[in-house]
Order: sequence, then structure tokens, then C-alpha cells
Amino acid sequence: MFCYQCEQAAKGTGCTRVGICGKSPIVSALQDLLEHALRTLAVYAVEARRKGITDNEVNAFTTDALFATLTNVNFDDQSTAVLIKKAVELRERLKERAKISINNNTVDFIPAPDIEGMVAQALLYDINSLHDDPDIRSLMHTVLYGLKGIAAYAVHARELGKEDDSVYSFIHEALASMFNRDLTLNDWVQIALKCGEVNLKVMELLDAANTGRYGDPVPTEVSLGAKKGKAILVSGHDLKDLEEILKQTEGKGINVYTHGEMLPAHGYPELKKYKHLVGHYGTAWHNQQKEFAKFPGAIVMTTNCLQKPLDSYKDNIFTSGPVQWPGVIHIENRDFSPVIKRALELPGFEEDIPGKTVMTGFARNAVLSVADKIVEAVKAGKIKHFFLVGGCDGAKPERDYYSKFVELVPKDCIILTLACGKFRFFDKNLGDIDGIPRLLDIGQCNDAYSAIKIALALAEAFKVSVNELPLSFVLSWYEQKAVSILLTLLYLGIKNIRLGPTLPAFLTPNVVNFLVENYNIQPIKTPEEDLMNMLCGEDKENKDCLELAERLTI
Repeated sequence: MFCYQCEQAAKGTGCTRVGICGKSPIVSALQDLLEHALRTLAVYAVEARRKGITDNEVNAFTTDALFATLTNVNFDDQSTAVLIKKAVELRERLKERAKISINNNTVDFIPAPDIEGMVAQALLYDINSLHDDPDIRSLMHTVLYGLKGIAAYAVHARELGKEDDSVYSFIHEALASMFNRDLTLNDWVQIALKCGEVNLKVMELLDAANTGRYGDPVPTEVSLGAKKGKAILVSGHDLKDLEEILKQTEGKGINVYTHGEMLPAHGYPELKKYKHLVGHYGTAWHNQQKEFAKFPGAIVMTTNCLQKPLDSYKDNIFTSGPVQWPGVIHIENRDFSPVIKRALELPGFEEDIPGKTVMTGFARNAVLSVADKIVEAVKAGKIKHFFLVGGCDGAKPERDYYSKFVELVPKDCIILTLACGKFRFFDKNLGDIDGIPRLLDIGQCNDAYSAIKIALALAEAFKVSVNELPLSFVLSWYEQKAVSILLTLLYLGIKNIRLGPTLPAFLTPNVVNFLVENYNIQPIKTPEEDLMNMLCGEDKENKDCLELAERLTI
């Protein structure tokens, strides 16, 4: 196997024996073959569109199947093999329907009848087979991983009734382009930027889907304690799954808790109205084995961010949507009765457990509703700088950088955050500036659109570009949704992003140099050095910067 699509790639280069995420070599090979099958399907989808034929099932399947290949989503070889066969079945059906003839053995490949044969076929179609030029291959992989992020957001939006065929069209065009060996390095740069543009559209669709269904998030205080009684824990990202669980448990004496990226769900009016949505339990996805082992109820993992379930709670955990693990019960059609049954069997919390409270719900409408107040505070010198400190969390010790960075940020600065990276500091009391909290939780990684709209609105208010704002991006990445968001920021022309804890292994030195030269993307260094450079730049001799340097002991 060879996989380097996430930040925890072994030795910073790639996983070759088993995935650090827990993915087996067999599943890795099958996912490579599934990606190849999707590329072949895309070739026919593109040709069919040229004839005026669009297949809704092909559209939905393409995004569902791409989503299944994200890091920490589907670890099951049997279901992955089914997806491979389904991709080819849909391809052949579309081929017949559109009367398309290509006659290319690579594009028309037929999967072996069993998993062993498919694994052997995958050796011909792994990711390194896409191109011989390492720089072009690097950008092709960047696009592939960006497409996976787009697919994830598109699936979430589609589940709530929002779709746009231009998104599916681009996904198919980009996948099909991976067979075109005539495309140059510059061509792939343009496709990568187009990927960022399309991802912006998908995030807008998802934002409209979430707010249309559940209302605009409002600032909400969320308990980190527990209430006496039976319990269900909901992790992952899927708001519709949470809604169904809340509906199906209403009146049954079961308290529902969020975990990980589900924390922002508490800010949505149509979800917070359920009185048995009582609080948040635990922190980020990579702590789940420790946290799930202590949870005294049933656990539902939605969409992604699953780790190998430990034996101590394997009978208590269920999966839903694209996420699967062999031997774990998978919920179909959002019928959560097996979860409810298990929750009633388990002891739940035997007494109330007091805990801290945290705030969430500072999405774009909540922040922009006080934009005038923010602008005045900036003009008065009360707010000197904004930092967007967010992204994915992970287990590496060097990710402590982000908590240390936030602790060092001066008290006249505002910190915007989103995604699970915030769990490094989400419960810190940072105070406020004229009633504006210094720490504003915008939401999930799925809510990156809110962060972008806030930045664009501030730029408009100050009549400058985003790059001229007193705003710095300090991002952490882990998986492929982060890749698609980064491509969106590049498409928008945003520069000077600090990225960590490491740069992606799939970027060659030449591609990294391109990003540095054109966008000034920089790897994180130390919190002190980065903070000093972001606030002072070349002007480190003025009074404020000298005081900051002294405080940071630089």
C-alpha cells in the first residue's frame, strides 16, 4: 500500500504497511481501485453530458463513493468492493444509455469477481500510476484530495435538499482529466484553483442547507457536564442524523450529547429546541478511544472521523452514512432503534456531573450582526488584530502549538475558530472586548463558508482586500476537507497563510515553492516567532512590538 492523503502519513512520507488511521492494506488497495473506477465512470459521465444526458444516480453515487475514501471514514473491505462493482455497473448503464464507445482497456476495465482479484488489479491503478512527472502527479493528487473534500460537503448538502449539477459536472471533468497525459503543470494549477472555486460554491450550498433547515446559529452556552439518566452520544458531522436521533428519542428518557465536531449543533434553533439535547461530551476525534470507553451509553458515529473501536465499547457504538467499521452495526435509512435499544440497556450517567460551559454559535450572521460594533472597536484601537485559528486536530504533540499560540495572543485581539482544531483551546476563558467575546466559535469545518464571509465582509467594511486586513490565518490540517478549503482560500487570492503542523507529503518541493512564491504560504514555526511576525512584520522596533517581544521573551 501507499497512502499519504492525510497529515499523519507515516514518517511524513506515506503509509506503506498499514495506515496510521487504521486502514488495512486491503482496504487501501480497494480504495485505490474505487478511485480508478470513479475516474472511468467520470469519462462516460462527461461524454454523456456532451450529449445532453445527466444521470442523477451517477451524480449522487460519485460523491458518496468519493466520500467513502476520505481518511477515517470507511474501513470495511466488503462494502468498498460493492462500491467498485456499483461504479462499473453505473458506467456500463450510462455507456449504453448515451450510446458511447471509447474502446480503451484502462477506461473500460472490469473488476475481478472477488476481493483478492480486485487487490491484484489495484496494483495497476494506485495513485502513483497517474503520471510519471512528480510535480504534475503532486498537483493531480492535490486535486483528487480536493475533490474528496468537495464530495463530502456535497453529500451533506444533498442530504438536506441542496444540489447543483455544475458541481457534479466539475467533479466528473476533473476525474476524467486524470487520464489526459497531455495536460501541463500549469493546466493542473488551473484545475486546482477551479477546485477551490467549486468548493466555495459547495460550501455555500451547505450553508444554505443547514441554515434553511435549522435556522441561523445563535450564540449558545453549552454544558460540558452530564445529567443523570440514559444517554446517547453523537459524533461526526451530520446534523440530519442528530435531528433524527433527537426526534426518535423524544419522550423516551434518553439524554443526547454531542461529541467532536457536533458541538456547533447546539447553536441551531431547530436543534437546540429539543430539551434532551443536554450538552457536549469529550473533545476532538483523536481522543475518542479514551473518551468513548468512559461513556456509559450508546454512541453514534456519523459520516467520518472514526477510529478503531476498542473492545470495551465496540458493542455500544454504531455507524451511519458513509462511515463503517467491520463488525460494527451500521444504521440504515436513519432508523436509530438499535441505538435507542442499546442506550436503554446501558446504565447511563448515575448522577449529575457538573462541568464547565463553552460558547458556540458565532456563525456569520451572529458575527456580522455586530459588525458595526467590531468596526468601531477597530477604529478606536480596542481591537488590534484578528486571528483565524482553526482546522483539523490530531494526535501529534506538536499540535500543542495552537493552544500555546492562542494563550499568547494579546488581549486586544479577537480569535475566530472553527473545526475540531478548536478543542485545543475551546474551553479557555479569554474574556471579551466591549462585550465581544475574544474567542468566537464559528462552527464545524463544514462551516468554513461562514469564516470566509466574515473575512470578506470585514474587508468590504474597511474598503480593503482581505490580505490588507489586520487578519492572520493560522491553520491546522489533517484530511481532505482541509485540502479543499485551502484550495478555496488560494482561489480567493488569500495570502500569508500559516499551515501546520507539517506541510502535506503529497506536495513536491517545486509545488511548495510555487505556493510560497505566489501565496506566501508558510509552515508554522514557534508560536512566539509567528505571532511576532504576524503582528509586527518588519516593524519590530515600535513601542508595542518591543513590549510584545519582551512578553514573548524573544
